Amino acid sequence: MEFRRLGRTDISVSLICLGTMTWGQQNTEAEAHAQLDYALERGINFIDTAEMYPVPPQAETAGRTETYIGTWLKARKNRDKIVLATKVAGRGYPSRGSFEWLREKGTPATELSPKQIRYAVEASLKKLQTDYIDLYQTHWPDRSTNNFGKAEYSHVEEQTNAIEDILGAMQDLVKEGKIRAFGLSNESPWGTMRHLHLAETRGLPRVVSIQNPYNLLNRWYEAGLAEITHREDVGLLAYSPLAMGVLAGKYLGGARPPGARLTLFTRFTRYSNPQVDRAAERYVALARQHGLDPAQMALAFVNSRPFVTSNIIGATSMEQLKTDIDSIDVKLSQEVLDGIEAIHRDQPNPAA
Repeated sequence: MEFRRLGRTDISVSLICLGTMTWGQQNTEAEAHAQLDYALERGINFIDTAEMYPVPPQAETAGRTETYIGTWLKARKNRDKIVLATKVAGRGYPSRGSFEWLREKGTPATELSPKQIRYAVEASLKKLQTDYIDLYQTHWPDRSTNNFGKAEYSHVEEQTNAIEDILGAMQDLVKEGKIRAFGLSNESPWGTMRHLHLAETRGLPRVVSIQNPYNLLNRWYEAGLAEITHREDVGLLAYSPLAMGVLAGKYLGGARPPGARLTLFTRFTRYSNPQVDRAAERYVALARQHGLDPAQMALAFVNSRPFVTSNIIGATSMEQLKTDIDSIDVKLSQEVLDGIEAIHRDQPNPAA
């Protein structure tokens, strides 16, 4: 396993990170524990979750994922071997609701206020059965911006919690030993630089990472955030590296395998359109032309990017998990990389 430094911290994380958003809905507690055992055996030390997981989020299942990780940590007594990341949800993004059910009845709305951040971190610590979280991330900005597949920016004047207040809340949690580092998720170049500016000028915690989508079908990260990653040491934690499994080839020809995410959940429309299908067919064909597993080719591409700190994989079966982790040993030839770029030039970012 390869390891990379998390931002400017002394925390070293595995290039492959175990994502967990299916645990509690598509995966049982026993299956989650089996995945964690196998990942640790293969050298993975980085686990990513969120207070609202599993996804799709709903009141009946929210928190199960963190709970499953907590029971595993308690049973294995190996907290010191894991770099644990989780997230705090803010106000709902368009069409997805406001997620008030994440908080106890009578508490304020789910916003990224210092009070809500503290409430959320205390709840996560309890579910995870740990005294500290290594990386605490805001799940998405507390303002209207481009994320979750939105490509066109429309400015909205709205009341949001100030980024300075969010950083102040994180500073308190660091001082108390409840979190070690702070990161962003689904953030824009402006938002990332604003966090960095306030940290530098006000002596507040510095962002160490950004968890955004990045895959062969969505390379928007390269347009602005890649430079920030290099110059500011804010490493990408790439999520959806297989585009919900599309790049594994299992949806080719309109197939909808039983139990697959795009079969079960119709909400992920950015990975279900004719442009995505056509591009995915070409990437899968390229992999097979060179004797590569399509999923491993897609993951190896993400692994090879210098701005990536860790590649967040997710699996609903042990077979998928083993295939995904094995991508760490796949090195793409220049011919394959040239083929990827040729497809990208013809069909850039069809999932964004």
